[in-house]
Amino acid sequence: MQRNRTLTSYLVCLFVIGVLCMSTTEIQDVSAQILDPDLVLYFDYEDFDGGTVLEKSGRGYDGAINGDVTQSNDGKIGKAAHFASGSFLDLDGPNINAEDIPTEGMSLLAWINVESVSDMAIFNARAADGTWLVHPEARGDGNYRWLNRGPNPARTIFDIRAGKNTAEEWQHYAGTYSREEGLAVLYINGEKVGEEEARLDTPIAGDWDQGARVGYNIDNNRPFTGLMDDLNIWKRGLSETEVKDIMNNGLGAVLTAVEAGGKLTTTWGKLKSN
Repeated sequence: MQRNRTLTSYLVCLFVIGVLCMSTTEIQDVSAQILDPDLVLYFDYEDFDGGTVLEKSGRGYDGAINGDVTQSNDGKIGKAAHFASGSFLDLDGPNINAEDIPTEGMSLLAWINVESVSDMAIFNARAADGTWLVHPEARGDGNYRWLNRGPNPARTIFDIRAGKNTAEEWQHYAGTYSREEGLAVLYINGEKVGEEEARLDTPIAGDWDQGARVGYNIDNNRPFTGLMDDLNIWKRGLSETEVKDIMNNGLGAVLTAVEAGGKLTTTWGKLKSN
């Protein structure tokens, strides 16, 4: 018994010494937690740090504020970001890890409250070959848009334009796409307003080397003007159940478990409260 206690004490001492020898950066790396292997970006807009909005997926892709992006207490869930026309978050697209860029599927969800019915980009990214690879938008012609493209030349995988764009009211936007299923869906306020089968069996263009932004196209067009809350981007197509769960509860701490068949099942916990 005494020998076991001595061994245990020795192991504990080794652990403590190891922790003390770790640098602050190493400790932070150990404590970092990726919320979900398929969650690429998550802005809840609860934390602004000077000229930066902190990104919460665990991947550390914080958004650099360009122009006038301010924190608002009038969020749909907690706080939100207010984007003045022509302002955006720069995500430094060329330095996004290749494995984090959606190619086999993509989902983008956000609460938006636009100030007018005009062309507004929620998110935009452009590949090195010039491909505009994603267009999640509130449109000036009175609807919403959800689009993905493969590598050039102009390989549109799908282009959905549906729903009713409404100003000065909170609307939940959710676009999903799965290459495996060959289907894209657009949901507004949790209701399916449009869907399209993939026109091409091609991956989404696989880099953001010409830039990635929240709230403004790369060519300085279609400025988002108004409030945005709980933006989350995935590299897979979410199910209708997941879309509604996130819309109703807010994106929470994500627990993933592997089912017997090898698929990932996700249980959502509430991170933000009304």
